[in-house]
Amino acid sequence: MLLIPAIDLKNGQCVRLRQGKMNDVTVFSDDPVSMAKRWADEGAQRLHVVDLDGAIKGLPVNIKVVEQIAAAVDIPVQVGGGVRTEETVQRLLDAGVQYVIVGTKAINAPHFLHDLCLEYPRHIIVSIDAKDGRVALNGWSKLTAHGAIETAQHCERDGVEAIVYTDIARDGMMDGFNAEATRTLARSLKTPVFASGGITNLKDIHLLRELEVDGVTGAVIGRALYEGSLTLKDALKALS
Repeated sequence: MLLIPAIDLKNGQCVRLRQGKMNDVTVFSDDPVSMAKRWADEGAQRLHVVDLDGAIKGLPVNIKVVEQIAAAVDIPVQVGGGVRTEETVQRLLDAGVQYVIVGTKAINAPHFLHDLCLEYPRHIIVSIDAKDGRVALNGWSKLTAHGAIETAQHCERDGVEAIVYTDIARDGMMDGFNAEATRTLARSLKTPVFASGGITNLKDIHLLRELEVDGVTGAVIGRALYEGSLTLKDALKALS
């Protein structure tokens, strides 16, 4: 089970949102690179970086910060937010990123995802963000009629490396993650699933362990680490 600290970038700062709302922002650090080093030093096996500005604009905005983070740590970095072209994927990989996360374009243009998985095998992750089982796009600003499970199965057929599943209603709310929805999604796939959105305390970590048999192989953790309701050390210890 991978525990993956999240670093969300907005205006070059490390922030957290509540339910993906860009006007509900908490700034946790003016130095995302130092934050990345901290999580790596505390035992993180991977980092999850999201360019929030890029997610809204549809192209990378904080690429220089991403480059600095990738250069500063010796663990894999996965990056999403505004990945809408193959050029962006190549640019991120050239910057030292190990995995590129595709969201909106994977759902809007399935052929794009198929081509990426052929061109960059083992490097493409899809982020599926859902509310009441329906997929949200464009920085969570648009709710679609696409079902999360059906969308995930399409992504699996294209050959994605993993799927990050986020329940928007839980994200940043410090109210626990949607274990049942995550379990149901993971059971419908053979592709590894990373839980995201609302992981708050050690109870959630123990719950994650129970989901490993269903195919949940990692978890992205954000606000809980920054506010201290969960420490990476304690979470890793609970898993071991």
